[in-house]
Amino acid sequence: MLAEQLLNPKSIVVVGGSADIGKPGGSVIKNLINQGYKGKLYVVNPKASEVQGITCHASVEALPEVDLAMLAIPAAACVEAVKILAHQKKTKGFIIFSAGFHEESTAGAVLEEQIVQTVNEIGGSLIGPNCIGVMNTHYAGVFTGTIPPLSDSGVDFITGSGATAVFLMQAAIRFGLPFSSVYSVGNSAQTGVEEILAHLDETYVHGQSAPVKMLYVESINNPEKLLKHAQSLIKKGARIAAIKAGSSVAGSRAASSHTGAMASSDVAVSALFKKAGIIRCHGRMELALMAAVLLQPLPTGKNMAIITHAGGPAVMLTDTLSDGGLQVPPISGPVANELLAKLYHGSSVANPIDFLATGTAEQLGYIIDACENDFNHIDGIAVIFGDPGLTALDDVYALLLNKLKICKKPIYVILPSVADVPLELPEFIKNGKVAYQDEVLFGRTLATAMNSKIQNSKFKIQNSITIDIKKIREVVNNAAEGYLPPDKVQALLDAAGIARAGEAVVTTTADAVKAADQLGYPVVMKVVGPVHKSDVGGVVLNVKDDNTVRKEFERMIQIKDTTAILLQPQLSGMQLFVGANREPKFGHLIMCGLGGIFIEVLKDVAAGLAPLSMAEAYEMIRSLRSYKIIEGVRGQEPANESIFAEIVVRLSMLCKAAPEIAELDLNPLLGSKDKVVAVDARIRIES
Repeated sequence: MLAEQLLNPKSIVVVGGSADIGKPGGSVIKNLINQGYKGKLYVVNPKASEVQGITCHASVEALPEVDLAMLAIPAAACVEAVKILAHQKKTKGFIIFSAGFHEESTAGAVLEEQIVQTVNEIGGSLIGPNCIGVMNTHYAGVFTGTIPPLSDSGVDFITGSGATAVFLMQAAIRFGLPFSSVYSVGNSAQTGVEEILAHLDETYVHGQSAPVKMLYVESINNPEKLLKHAQSLIKKGARIAAIKAGSSVAGSRAASSHTGAMASSDVAVSALFKKAGIIRCHGRMELALMAAVLLQPLPTGKNMAIITHAGGPAVMLTDTLSDGGLQVPPISGPVANELLAKLYHGSSVANPIDFLATGTAEQLGYIIDACENDFNHIDGIAVIFGDPGLTALDDVYALLLNKLKICKKPIYVILPSVADVPLELPEFIKNGKVAYQDEVLFGRTLATAMNSKIQNSKFKIQNSITIDIKKIREVVNNAAEGYLPPDKVQALLDAAGIARAGEAVVTTTADAVKAADQLGYPVVMKVVGPVHKSDVGGVVLNVKDDNTVRKEFERMIQIKDTTAILLQPQLSGMQLFVGANREPKFGHLIMCGLGGIFIEVLKDVAAGLAPLSMAEAYEMIRSLRSYKIIEGVRGQEPANESIFAEIVVRLSMLCKAAPEIAELDLNPLLGSKDKVVAVDARIRIES
């Protein structure tokens, strides 16, 4: 948990404070004063007696006791200053703006470690170094010029990039997104995104705490911690939206040059966010708009009414909502006719409800009231109102403010005339309301928010599914690193309860013929050893007699790296795939989809992080573009979805029991309406 002295300091010192507001040490003092910090404010500057009206101290030794220290001095000087403040001045909150630490050099990393050790010794909290600071409703401890409106009902924003924070806030201020707090973690030397999210979780009280959290992340250092506290926050009623940057190789390189962060597997990040219930965004405006949408209660259903006096934007919003799975249903009947009679000739109430450029505030009120009270199939209302240049808009904006307060159905206001209403629009936003500016961006954001699924009930594995952990550990503990031989693969699948085809591994022609007779013709023959069997001619299907077994055995055993031949009965069914890959820090990423060549050609794979529940496995399968094939189309026999889902879960449990599994492929599984059977498997162990 963060120290109270960081969150609500009764006294603050700016070490390196300056009269020059073009420097971090000067700008932060200006912000603290201008934003009305109510505690005691001190400055350390040996070259000045007074800075911005505040008496200076020549050194940190000369200070009285102080809660929070903000350092804007060279990196090398920070170590000693922190020691004195921590041990002599009872300081427990530290914000270090300075750069020159682990993001620059090995020597800088040593300085950073020394500072963290000192802060940890006294149970303090450190933000930074290499950050823009912290702001909340108690103080504006940042050196940048952008300070958004701060209120307890706004959003909490945690960011690994100070510049991203500034640019996002500048955009958000324009459309009225309020903030509760902003944490710029910089190098995250002691306190990173995960630690601040943990604090927000541990102190969260629904109805009192900020209900929406925004994250900008370049490196996820502790996925398990992030998952735990995100799930907990969402279970308590909060919502979280996040950007994870550095998903590409070039983006990873940029992230590394920025803060020393390393990009994680992007598929693993998406799986983590999905498991946690975090809505993933990919840009600053998308993140800010998502936070604004989440601040309001979402519609209880997918039916939206669009109210407009401009046809084109309404058409584009209708298309966007429809593409996102929401509906703009027709409105008709006697009540609709009564509403139409109150509007100017040429208006339409069919939905979108168009009351023309000449429409009045009174008419807009009639329409909103009808959507709120009379049209029971409407769940949410979007109002598009620009400046037609015909009348003053004060009464329209006043009406919208009133309806936003009293209506139970959510109302989303899109006010695109940002240049033509220089007085009215800022006044609307000043009243604490969000004014969306682009109907398509709004529509996409609302659809994403509505379609995001909170999986709080899905996190635990069903108790009815069990695996033989003792047997799994016995096999793995006695296995050499690398790809397991077929008998050990079979043992692990059996211990995990995953059905497999009967098989035999042989090293002589005679044993091959004997095994084929016992398994029953036709059989499949596969080389043991080469990783990509098909590429080297190491798979033969539909072998129907002893002579062919002899012939193919003698050919295949000569293939490079082949140590034996595997025989299995020839089975039929839909080819499916389940696999696992161990991701650093994240654990095992479990994947599923259509199998065989389809996995390479279609690249239609769903992923989730182990362990998985049946509900999560079903959701993975049903998210596949090829799901209709699995269900069975045009008379094709379906694959048994429940068994397929259970195999996904069992595989995830196997990986949790055996973290040494670095890579696992069941490809293909053959699925029919009655069963799903693994016919080819490979498992690689790596300690």
